[in-house]
Amino acid sequence: MSFIDIRDISKSYGEVPVIKRLAMTVDEHDVVCLIGPSGSGKSTLLRCINGLELIDDGEILVHGDRITGPGVDVDALRRDIGIVFQGYNLFPHMSVLENVTLAPIRVLKQKKDEAEERAMTLLKRIGLAHKAKEYPDRLSGGQQQRVAIVRALAMDPMVLLLDEITSALDPELVSEVLNIVRDLASEGMTMLLATHEMGFAREVSSKVCFLCDGAVYEEGPPEQIFGDPTRDRTRAFLKSIREAKRI
Repeated sequence: MSFIDIRDISKSYGEVPVIKRLAMTVDEHDVVCLIGPSGSGKSTLLRCINGLELIDDGEILVHGDRITGPGVDVDALRRDIGIVFQGYNLFPHMSVLENVTLAPIRVLKQKKDEAEERAMTLLKRIGLAHKAKEYPDRLSGGQQQRVAIVRALAMDPMVLLLDEITSALDPELVSEVLNIVRDLASEGMTMLLATHEMGFAREVSSKVCFLCDGAVYEEGPPEQIFGDPTRDRTRAFLKSIREAKRI
């Protein structure tokens, strides 16, 4: 049984279909990179998995348990499936430490000292323990994004969803964020990433899914998708990426 089983889901905004009978499986410890043109449904798919968007049809299962449809405990779902966006979404009136400990204290009911100890361990790991008392506006974009990832990890999620987490960063800040993802991948964290960083996707992923018109158009191991794609639109997309020198 797959760790995540996405079964023919559909999602529309009004009359506009964004995801069309999309099917996909993710095994535990997989790193699945979602690639494709803007508007292909990558971000919407991640939001559906996390319960931020309700699907119109189909179902999503995690460990065999349905996480979509009536009766689902959305709060419990979001404890287990963390998501990090391209916008850091840190609370500007809270320090780094307060941002990271808020959910563990409020949602997981951890004691403050326990949550702070865990937060400091995570911040030390990414080299930002010395910024614990700072406010987000005193941090660089790369530092803020690293804090956003730590905030998600502080909930000890089973799955981490990463939505174009480097697209808002200056080029020189991208590597410091991607290094964290590399470390998480090497430790076996199950992740789904929507990304335009094709070289990174080729390096870190166990599977690549090319999305087009709201569905998985082609999927396979990174060496096959990037080295020998079998379908026309995948080849055309990667050709345009190469011509733009983004791979």
